[in-house]
Amino acid sequence: MKRLLSLSLVLTLVLSLLGCGGGEQEELVIYSGRSKPLVDSLVQVYQQKTDIPVRVKYGTDAQLLAALQEEGDQSPADVFWANTTGALGNAVNNDLLATLPDTLAERPGRFVPSNQRWIPVTTRFRVLAYNSDAVSPEDLPSSVLDLPNHSELEGRVGWTPAYSSFQDFVTALRLSTSRDTARTWLTGMQDLNPKSWASNTPMVRALEAGEIDVALTNHYYVMRLKYGGAEGEYEGEEEEEGEEEEGEEVEPRTSAPVEMYHFADGDLGNLALVTGAGALQTSDQPDAARRFLRFLLSEQAQSFAATQVNEYPVVSGTPVPEYMMSAEEALKLSPEFDPQRLEEMDPTLELLRDVGAL
Repeated sequence: MKRLLSLSLVLTLVLSLLGCGGGEQEELVIYSGRSKPLVDSLVQVYQQKTDIPVRVKYGTDAQLLAALQEEGDQSPADVFWANTTGALGNAVNNDLLATLPDTLAERPGRFVPSNQRWIPVTTRFRVLAYNSDAVSPEDLPSSVLDLPNHSELEGRVGWTPAYSSFQDFVTALRLSTSRDTARTWLTGMQDLNPKSWASNTPMVRALEAGEIDVALTNHYYVMRLKYGGAEGEYEGEEEEEGEEEEGEEVEPRTSAPVEMYHFADGDLGNLALVTGAGALQTSDQPDAARRFLRFLLSEQAQSFAATQVNEYPVVSGTPVPEYMMSAEEALKLSPEFDPQRLEEMDPTLELLRDVGAL
């Protein structure tokens, strides 16, 4: 009887070991709208710290959302790491993201959504970049809404109407004021005969070369030009004409005649834009997904984003490079605006098409 009992215990132990795969951790799958230089580097750190294998699927936010919708319950994704809050809002509206615990949602110092379905990871700020050889900041308007009134800039303005960050700005303008106000601003900008780019890097290079005098962009593109660093948003594998491959770091040029102009405190031209991530409802390893989200809010990950892609951390007290203003100063410049509302993108796209910007 004792022998039978011993054999039973041995079999139970063996089956237990087989059942847990010999102690191997199931692969964590991340769908990322953020760039490879940022994500791959952080994933390597995470794997070294945890011994958890990670696989990343890259795409634009729109591509990844479409994939998640098509895959449904069969999606292998555990984490959706998006470049825009609009995409995260879309995921929430389609019930793709799980509610996160208070212990995770309370870690960021700002921008946590009321639905607690995702966490903010980094912040970018809209700015007006200018060529300091051609423009004096004293001659620039205190509000982005007054930029169309500067007729001396005709043919000398750069913008990126097809780019997500610009569309986020127009969405915030439309929702903070009115559709008519947004239309009037866009029409006024069109009267300045602006030059359009598909993305910000070639536009800022054109600004440096003196092809334009001012450009509506995000702060980190100026930082990247002057101090180096990689692109934060996934832009695809294909190389644009005259531009480095996606994610490749650029040689810093601190003497470049490109500076950032901030509008008056609280102006929409200084709008804070947030990146974020959430755990998928369909994930079969929710604890592992939340563990990775917690890692994104660690000082190591937050500092890495600040130094490698010049984006601002969302966890209070995280240091930033000395050439960047503090997060507190940058936030004072930004208007009060709920980033969750940026999911209301369709009317913005319709408006941009209607005025001929797209």
